[in-house]
Amino acid sequence: MHPLARVREDVAAVRLRDPAARGRVETALVYPGLHAVWAHRVASRLWRAPGVPRRLGARVAARLVSQAARTLTGVEIHPGATIGRRLFIDHGMGTVVGETAVVGDDCTLFHGVTLGGKGGRGAAGRRHPTLGDGVVVGAGAAVLGGVTVGAGSVVGAGAVVTHDVPPGSVAVGVPAMPRPRRA
Repeated sequence: MHPLARVREDVAAVRLRDPAARGRVETALVYPGLHAVWAHRVASRLWRAPGVPRRLGARVAARLVSQAARTLTGVEIHPGATIGRRLFIDHGMGTVVGETAVVGDDCTLFHGVTLGGKGGRGAAGRRHPTLGDGVVVGAGAAVLGGVTVGAGSVVGAGAVVTHDVPPGSVAVGVPAMPRPRRA
């Protein structure tokens, strides 16, 4: 996908999910979560640069881009994280996405979310969680370790997820207990 088309898609995703988002230009200019995602794309490309020896500093450059974005937006996304299309980070201050995290398409993260490690490695050698497509993670929630949150699930505000969450579930509490979503 052409980079400009991807930018348009990102802006449209924000406007679809946030009723406060007014016009395309305003959304592109004032949404720090959007800026963090765009910076992550640059940092991730540097992090994964094929054929670039590490001694040339591509990974250091990636971390510098990531840290600059963190300073400007309050959102920290490690350049090694894998982020799907149309991620919406709403009021992103304090949001952290770890190095081996995988975030599916059409996910929403609210402020203060942590997709972090808890020491050691989980399934498939991952230290950080995997979110399926269409997952919503509420404000202040922590999803920790190599767990998987299934597609279409919702993690409630303030929840602490340390075990897998089946697709289409709601996970709430500390520790989070998944239950089926109501129709």
